[in-house]
Amino acid sequence: MLLTMLTYFRSLLRKTYDVMLNLAASPHAIWFLFAVAFAESSFFPIPPDIMLIPMILAAPTKAWRIAAIATTASLLGGYLGYFIGVFAFDMIAKPILQFYHALDKFRTFEEYYHQYGAWIVFGAGITPFPYKIITIASGVVHLNLTVFTIASILARGMRFFVVAWLLQKYGAPMKIFIEKHLGKLSVLFLLLLIGGFALIKLF
Repeated sequence: MLLTMLTYFRSLLRKTYDVMLNLAASPHAIWFLFAVAFAESSFFPIPPDIMLIPMILAAPTKAWRIAAIATTASLLGGYLGYFIGVFAFDMIAKPILQFYHALDKFRTFEEYYHQYGAWIVFGAGITPFPYKIITIASGVVHLNLTVFTIASILARGMRFFVVAWLLQKYGAPMKIFIEKHLGKLSVLFLLLLIGGFALIKLF
């Protein structure tokens, strides 16, 4: 079962990587990235890095623009998650939390916000922890919107712009490395994704 899942994920990542390399020069890639980064901040499970990385590798001169769009979309998606938490917890937020197996721990998780709200948003924004859980939780506990905005911009901006800088600086050899080891990297990516959701159980 695990081997089948890994094989499927490798194939999916390979196809996505190839497609994004081909689309990177077109305006459509930007909109796809925007949509994924937006959705990932409120409900979608796949992080935008899977599109961000091949796009920057294919068009390194556009690295800062790509990172800025990812950051903007992620912030706007974060607002959606925040307002879902504020206005639609029972109807929308609760099913999302149940889907990510986070509902049982959510009440305990709320207590952390009273002391560490900004740091929680910042930490989740730069780690594999599912960011949509944080954006929804921020709305539920009515975390100050200015604090939420600043922490989100810093965290998501740092995450995407650091990746952009590294890929722009070391793009050529990194592209060769990624294409040579894409199979192994896909396993690592999947483990990080699973690990991010597993972090929920620590609370």
